[in-house]
Order: sequence, then C-alpha cells, then structure tokens
Amino acid sequence: MSSSVPSRRDCANAIRALSMDAVQKANSGHPGAPMGMADIAQVLWNDFLSHSPVNPGWVNRDRFVMSNGHGSMLVYSLLHLSGYDVSIDDIRNFRQLHSRTPGHPEFGYTPGVETTTGPLGQGLANAVGMAIAEKTLAAQFNRPGHELINHYTYVFAGDGCLMEGISHEVCSLAGTLDLGKLIVFYDDNGISIDGEVDGWFTDDTSKRFESYNWQVLAVDGHNPEQIAEAIRVAQAEKDRPSLIRCKTVIGFGAPGKQGTSGVHGSPLGDAEIAATRKALGWPHAPFEVPEAIYQAWDAREKGFAAESAWKEQLVQYEEEFPELAMELIRRLKGQLPGYFADKAQEFILACQDKGEKIASRKASQNCIAAFGQLLPEMIGGSADLAGSNLTLWSGSTAISDSADGNYIYYGVREFGMSAIMNGIALHGGFIPFGATFLIFMEYARNAVRMAALMKQHSIFVYTHDSIGQGEDGPTHQPVEQLANLRVTPNMAVWRPCDAVETAVAWQAAIERNDGPSSLVFSRQNLAHQNRSAEQVAAISRGGYVLKDCEGTPELLIIATGSEVEICAEAVASLQSSGIRARLVSMPCVEVFEAQDAAYRESVLPGAVRKRLAVEAAAADYWYKFVGLDGDIIGMRSFGESAPGGVLMKEYGFTPENVVARATALCGK
Repeated sequence: MSSSVPSRRDCANAIRALSMDAVQKANSGHPGAPMGMADIAQVLWNDFLSHSPVNPGWVNRDRFVMSNGHGSMLVYSLLHLSGYDVSIDDIRNFRQLHSRTPGHPEFGYTPGVETTTGPLGQGLANAVGMAIAEKTLAAQFNRPGHELINHYTYVFAGDGCLMEGISHEVCSLAGTLDLGKLIVFYDDNGISIDGEVDGWFTDDTSKRFESYNWQVLAVDGHNPEQIAEAIRVAQAEKDRPSLIRCKTVIGFGAPGKQGTSGVHGSPLGDAEIAATRKALGWPHAPFEVPEAIYQAWDAREKGFAAESAWKEQLVQYEEEFPELAMELIRRLKGQLPGYFADKAQEFILACQDKGEKIASRKASQNCIAAFGQLLPEMIGGSADLAGSNLTLWSGSTAISDSADGNYIYYGVREFGMSAIMNGIALHGGFIPFGATFLIFMEYARNAVRMAALMKQHSIFVYTHDSIGQGEDGPTHQPVEQLANLRVTPNMAVWRPCDAVETAVAWQAAIERNDGPSSLVFSRQNLAHQNRSAEQVAAISRGGYVLKDCEGTPELLIIATGSEVEICAEAVASLQSSGIRARLVSMPCVEVFEAQDAAYRESVLPGAVRKRLAVEAAAADYWYKFVGLDGDIIGMRSFGESAPGGVLMKEYGFTPENVVARATALCGK
C-alpha cells in the first residue's frame, strides 16, 4: 500500500480486511459478499452517498440497504470507517451476545443500519417502500425552489435476493410506480451456498428487469470508473428504477477460495487470511487500519455540511410555507395531531350511539374514512382485494395516478405489500396500512414477523376472519392464523366484535408507535353490543366485562369477534336458568395481558375456575385462559365449503351449544 494518499483499492481492502478478521474471530459469518462488493461500496459511499455519520437519523439522507444481509460485515465496516458510532471493539465483537454488530444487520442495534435484513429479498422490498415514501412525501411537501425531500435509496442485493419470489413482487411494482430514485446493485458473482448458481438460476436477469420497466446497466464490479459512471447514469434516469448488474468475484482477494462457495459462509482460516493479506498488499495486523485510510473514509465533515445545508433550506421553507413546515416536521417526528385522541373518542362514542349491525370490515372502512380525514400521514392499500377488504374511502387517491396520493394498489402481492409497508414505516412520515384476507397472511408471514422484530408502525388489516366467511371453503377459511399472530412477540392482534370495538382497535393501532398491529375483521354482519360509558372506555384495555351477573360469577365465558354475539345470547339464557355467568369480550389479548394485575383480576377472577372460551379459530390457544379444567369451543380441524351460517352451526358456534357446554361445565 502506498504511504501517500490511499488508492480506491486500498480503501476497499480495508473493508475486506475487517470483514475477514471479524468473521475469523467470531468463527462464524459470511466474508464472501463483503470482499466481493467492497469496490462497489467504496465508490458509492465515498463519491455519491449523502449521509451524516454524526446524525444517522438525518431526514434527507440517502438510504442504504444491504438486502443480502448475511454480508453484514460490509455494512459494519462502512459504518466504522466513515465515522459512525461503531468502534473497532464493536467490529471485534461481531456476532457476540448483545453486540452492536449482530450476525445480520438489525434496525435499532447499530447506528446507520436502516432496516433488519437477512431473510433474502426483504431488504430489497423494504427499499421499495422507502423509495415510495420518498417520492410520495416529496410530492406532498416539496414546492418550487424547495426540494426538502430529495434523496436516493440504494440497495445491495445478491443472487439469493433475486431468486426469492418477493423480489418479483416488489420489483414489478417498483417499475410500475416509476421509482426513479431506487438504484439496486446486483452482486452478480454466480455463487450461492450450494455452489455455482447456473445449475439452478439461469434467468436472464437483465431482460427480466427490463420487462419490469427498469433501466438495466452492466459493469465490472471491481472497476471503480465503470461503477461511478453507472451510478451517474442511474441518477440521471428520473422515471425508471435502475439495476446495476455488477460482475464480481466472491471473496475477492482470497487466492485459494475466491470465486467459490467455500468463501460464502465460512471463515477463511488463518492460512488463507495470511495469503489474502499478501495478495491484497495489506500487511497490517488484524483489526488494524492505517490512519491515512481512516482519513480517506471519514465522512463526518462532509455529512455535517450536507445536513447543515439542508437545515438552511428548511429555515427558508419554514419562512415561506410555515404551516406546511410544521406539518412536515410533525409527521417526520411520528407525532399525532394534538386533537386526534379527542376526535377519535368522539367517533367511538358516535358508533356506540348509532348501534349499527354491520360487518366489522365495513366498520373498519368507516374508521379509515373518519381517521384518514384527520391524519394525512395514513397511506393505505390492499393486495388486489379493495372491494372485499374495504380499504378504499372517499378521500383515497392512488399514488399511481397522482404522486402526492395516499393509496397504493398493490396487486396480488401480499408478501411484497407487507414488506413495502415496513419500508414506508422505516422511512418515516407515514403510517402505512395494507389489507388482505386473513388466510393470506400466510403468504406474507415473514414480512409480518419482521415488522414485529423491528417494532415498526405497520398496520395489517385482515378480513374474512373465520369459517364464517363461508362458501369459498377451507382454502380461504383461516383457522391457525390468529394463534400464529398472537404468539408473535411485539404484535398486537385485535379481533373486534362490533363497530365500536373496531373503532377502538383502529385508534389503538394508530396511536401505537412501538410495534405493528393486526386488525382482524369479519365478512358477515355483527350485532351491536350495548355498553355503558365505562365499558366503552374499558375496550382499550384489551378485555373487559361485557355482560355480568348478580353477585360473584360461577362461570366465565371469554369470546372474541363474531362469537361475542353468540355468547351474549347464551349468557342471557344461562342467567335465566340460574347460572351466574359473566361474558368477557377479549378483542386484544396482548393489550389485556399488559394491564395491571388488579384489573385483570377484576375481569377474570382467579377464584372462578369454571371457564369457557369461544372463538372460531384454533382452540388450543385459549388453554392459557381457561386452564386444563376449562372448556373451549374452537376449531380443531379445517373448515368446509358451505354458507357461513351453516358452518357456524356445524362446528358448534351457536348459542345453544354454548349453553349446553357451559351447563355441563358447571355440572348442571
């Protein structure tokens, strides 16, 4: 290495050295991608990326997403070298317990990591969401001479990301939506864990992306001049996303393993690392980076200058458009308007007074219309089922028709929709919601899990929530999905029994900023439940006494959603026969379990051991509330094809069966 100004290759080799050293020390990790993509990263981060290491949350920074997240040491090396709060000790602790450099990049652990990646393709999908958010927010707030929101979204992706089906879903939509500021670098190294991919991946990737309406460029991924020129061409294309196909050598610089699957996901070993140091001309000890290299990489001063210039633009914007500026800042901070809570309560009480018998999916649409008028940050959509999910409302404007809109037609892309929502939430400035049938949560499952893992403000709307949806049969009738969602950490699952509980669920989902919510709605009409003002207020606690008896109850019945109506009728019959039965509506188990012990005891007294849970979903989940001595009317099989009312009777979801099972439980 030259003792004067470091060359581009010198700077890239710092990434290679840190990556192979960290993986070797951890005895775990993936050195191949960082070593292969180091030259691309060096050009992008030093010549093009607009970011501020001293303030990783700067609003108008370019977003950088490492979709092939197994190559996390590339990200950590970049952050460390360019001046983020990622120390050399953090690099040494790669993949260790409570480390700031976990095995895959995790949002919230490491300053500068934009999203959690690892499940291949999802980082790319998140990036599409970020690009949508940038374009839409810019259209809503930018004014002539004031380009406050104006940044790029860059993605590194590998063969695995492009093999995953989600890449088709989101890249197809990205081309349709003309996301010109989305630039993806495809690490075309021809290698995956199993070896050379031409045995199982022979797509013409260029033609594929051209058919999506992308600009496709091809470069030598180790040629800085070609890489830089490709980035300039990509930036000049305003209407189409760009795929830069970078031909690289995986594990570049490791003479005995480069270009093979052996360097993909295993440490190089001491001998190969020594040979690599010699081949790269990198004579330094492990985790040692010369000061000249650090100086060449340091982006703090440049980033501070870029952010300062943007702040000056913001001041000018505030002077000319004070109301818009206040609104933009509010939204970027994730703060709701001060009047929202009161307006939401007015709407909830109005629903209680109106007492409508409607499907909770229709009640949900009413909520979207009411709250959407109050919250311009709400951006919704549906996976091709808007007429069934009822996500469209009178104020909806498709972003495909108008860039400053608030509605996304996702097409039949449940997985892509859910991951894009996460990207929109991560970007900031919006509260995304997206809908499909509850059964098709299965297609989107991993993106839903990632929302929970990252504690993102994504609102998943699921309709057609049980066998009660009827004739479409067991392929479309969810059984195990509610339990799946409920056991997901950080997820709040609401299954309301009428329009009032639906409104409370929507308010809770909107106000929750530390995790996602799943709102689960019926196809069929649900009867309105009479409540006192105190009961209406108690809905937000997740579970409450809806129908009570005289004196201490001898039987507790717990129900959710459409089964509350059935149980209310059954409780009236039980009480008339002398059984002291209490009905507890439990629209959100997670919220109820978070209440203080005294409140939980007031709703479900521990001394009352006779308990019956009723829900048209997987039965076993409810043992946690009824105990082994209790009873559950639930689903222990898949459904059938028949009218919903017929199926509810067939599987025991009738007042008569509830009465019979409750009476038997009480030994009467």
